[in-house]
Amino acid sequence: MQNVLMRAFWWMTSHWPMLLVACALGIVATCKTCLNNDETRAQRLQRRQEKRIRALADRISTYGRKVHQRYPTGDVVVGQCDLAEQLGENADAVVTVLNLLVKEQKVQRASLAGYWKLNA
Repeated sequence: MQNVLMRAFWWMTSHWPMLLVACALGIVATCKTCLNNDETRAQRLQRRQEKRIRALADRISTYGRKVHQRYPTGDVVVGQCDLAEQLGENADAVVTVLNLLVKEQKVQRASLAGYWKLNA
């Protein structure tokens, strides 16, 4: 038992800088968790949602370009439910992103309800 304690003590004395850094990181993580309030959580959630929406918008634009490259003579018109299924996303999220892309002039509403023309 004494031999095990001596080895542990020797290891800690020889690796004290690493232990000091580990303790400091633990203290910082604990303080960050304790000081995190509802406003900070809400801001973080909003930033995460904005990143998700922007990523989905990029995926939709990329999808439109790929389809247009495959069929260069025609327009790319897709139904919002079909697009959601193709991308593996929620239909409501796809509609939200398509409305965002209308403002950026990357998509247009087609004459049929629920269909969109993707500008390549």
